[in-house]
This record gives sequence, structure tokens and C-alpha cells, in this order.
Amino acid sequence: MSEQAKTVVVTGGSTGIGAAICQHLLADGYRVVNIARRPCELEHANVINYECDLSDADATANVAADIARQYSVCGFVHNAGLIRAALLESVELVDLNYLTQVHIGAAITLTQAFLPAMKAARFGRVILITSRAALGLQTRTAYSATKSGMMGMARTWALELGEHGITVNTVAPGPIEATEMFHAVIPEGDPKLQAMADGIPVKRLGLPTDVARAVDFFMHPDNGFITGQTLMVCGGASLGSLSL
Repeated sequence: MSEQAKTVVVTGGSTGIGAAICQHLLADGYRVVNIARRPCELEHANVINYECDLSDADATANVAADIARQYSVCGFVHNAGLIRAALLESVELVDLNYLTQVHIGAAITLTQAFLPAMKAARFGRVILITSRAALGLQTRTAYSATKSGMMGMARTWALELGEHGITVNTVAPGPIEATEMFHAVIPEGDPKLQAMADGIPVKRLGLPTDVARAVDFFMHPDNGFITGQTLMVCGGASLGSLSL
């Protein structure tokens, strides 16, 4: 992989887990192209921001094409996501459709745009950020459905792309504090935080850097013999039940 080709695209890289992923990639010497609804505030010469709402399929396609024209992308991390929590009786199909576009549709559009450069280089890394909730979690019908769909999609892509030197894996975070999405469910300082930590085998909640290190592992050029896998970054929460 040439230095000129060391460009990685990250979605939702402006805050939380996405920002930690960007920081780690920058430290590894990559140019990072962030696609998000607001710019990444990291002060670094190798950060390029594209403002885009990934629920807008046309806008996503336009951004994907523009990035592919300007950069030889060697890696893609699809981190952007939303929850839209609801018990089954209150689930709205509009929310399912929305999350399907953000979690799955956008991943397809963006990966399709970057594939020609990856195939030409015979090297590529695609990493989809799913969730421990893909295994099931109360109030997560639409979220769990689309996050588990990402896992199946990644396994399919791994089969199709392995011969081209492209690996496709997923990282599935458990409860990760210090993120907007997590604290929208459980506010900072809520006693439930400690109760949740006590219910996890490692006795703590995760941090964005825990997830970023897993992304680093899959992104590394030497790890080309690992594809179609899901790495649970959950402190062991995937081994049993978890209540929020």
C-alpha cells in the first residue's frame, strides 16, 4: 500500500466513537475523510470533512462519488448510527426505513464507490460498526434488525471480495459511555451507570478508545487473513443478558 493510497473514510467521525476512530487512524498515519452531519473538530492537516445526512440517499451518493474522484480510498469505517428506541407496540416503520438507510443503504452506496480503487490496489479494509444489541435488546427492534443486518452483509461481502485483497469485518460495541448516543439513554451521573457496570464481567463500561483499538486491529495491513468476523467490544456483556 503506497503512502498516496492511505486514505480512510469514516462516517460519523465528529464525536464519540467516531472521533476516537479518527484520532487513532491519524496517529497511524492515515488521511481521514469524515462524513457526518457536522464537521470533526480535530485539528489536524490530514482531516477532510464532508457534511452529509446519510439518511438522504441522493446526498450520500453524491458525496461518495466526489470522494472517490478525489481520493484513492484504502479503508472505509461505517460508524454513523442512531437508535430510535421503542417497545414493539410503538415501533414505527418509518423509523425502520430510516435506520435501514443510515446503517445499511449508506454502507452499500459508499462501499460501492470505493471498491474500484481497492480492487485496483488489490488491498482494502471495510469495517462496519454494528452493536452488541444485534443479539437482542429491549426497545431495539429497528436498531437490532439493521445492526444484525450489517453483520450478515459484511459476511457476504467478505466472500465476494476476499480474492481482491479486501477484508470486511464488523466491530460490535457494548455499552460505551462518553458518547452522545449512550447518554441520551442514560444521562451522565445516573446511578444506573454503576449498576450497568456491575453487571458486566469486566466491571466497567467501555470507552470510545476501546472500540477504536478494535478498528485499528482490523485496519492493519498485516491482518489480511481475518475477514467476515464480528469482534464484540463489550466487556463480556454479549455472554449474557444486559438491561438498560
